[in-house]
Amino acid sequence: MSAESTSGPHIPESATDAAGRRGRGRRRKPPGTGRRALRVTAWTAAGIVVLGGTGVGYLYFKLNGNLRTVDINQALGSDRPTKVDNGSENILVLGSDTRSGANRKLGGGAGDGGARSDTAMIVHVYKGHKRADVVSIPRDTLVDRPSCTDAHGTTHDAATGVMFNSAYSTGGATCAVKTVEAVTGIRMDHYLEVDFSGFQKLVDELGGVTLTTTRAIDDPQSHLDLKAGRHTLDGEQALGLVRTRHGVGDGSDLGRIQLQQAFVKALINQVRQVGVFTSPKKLYDLADTATKTVTADSDLGSVNSLVDFADGLKSISASHMHMVTMPVEYDPTDPNRVVVAEAKAKQVWAALKNDRPIPASATKGTATGQAKGIVKS
Repeated sequence: MSAESTSGPHIPESATDAAGRRGRGRRRKPPGTGRRALRVTAWTAAGIVVLGGTGVGYLYFKLNGNLRTVDINQALGSDRPTKVDNGSENILVLGSDTRSGANRKLGGGAGDGGARSDTAMIVHVYKGHKRADVVSIPRDTLVDRPSCTDAHGTTHDAATGVMFNSAYSTGGATCAVKTVEAVTGIRMDHYLEVDFSGFQKLVDELGGVTLTTTRAIDDPQSHLDLKAGRHTLDGEQALGLVRTRHGVGDGSDLGRIQLQQAFVKALINQVRQVGVFTSPKKLYDLADTATKTVTADSDLGSVNSLVDFADGLKSISASHMHMVTMPVEYDPTDPNRVVVAEAKAKQVWAALKNDRPIPASATKGTATGQAKGIVKS
């Protein structure tokens, strides 16, 4: 997915034209003799997987060379919200609908080869790292995008009333992070981005993800056809599920978010159950794919850093993850777009800043999709 990164300790971003303006539409394996064993720790949020692996010699450098990074701190400088030092962490997780490279063969999304943030989630990890809140940001939300400078040094003018996902397509990760920080007033401590084709391969290597659909889902655009019942989704089906918006509910992005959130919980459960340590080859294959799939901020730009980061999240199970959608209302001038419900959204951001649970009142009565309960883990 990453349209902006190359392997190594730092990579530039590539910017595409602005898009989307207002319109219609742990387990540990005991160490082996004379060397540290390969290890992999997995954790995910909104269909997003983070897997880290460490080893020695060639394997370490091979995995480390897979990683792509972007230096958010250098690009954004000091024009950012103040970092809150209360033991919590905020991570912006993005998925992209780029149609370049291997992703061109996948269903849905843009057909122009450009990259847009198809999935956006703020993951707030509470002090103690025992639980987390996840706030999904609808891609169709109309926002005021601040002026930002991408990793090439190109400055992009501010814009008003544009879709949220235009931030990424305009200036890549740095523009996306700056826009999220402008909307929320919260500093993002880390950035993670996941590639479509890598996500699909990773699900396959995990042996699929098991879940139940309470009704049929049929969306030719996402190459998805599921009957009601229990399924073990392969990578292509999983990708179709987290991307579909026409095969279930009201066809809105809000409904798709509900499916994504349900899938994430099923995926977390799957990762925690899979016995990858019984097969060194499977373990390495997972680590190899994962490090090719994830683009991270430079603070997480090494295998060891990713492993340490993931290790700190291993206690967060699906049952300790609370998922909501950023409070929004339908745009009165265009029902295909939503706008931030400012008063309620402020409750969400205040809770996260102060490392407190998001109150139920913050999301009560706001716009929602019609896909809740259709997918269960």
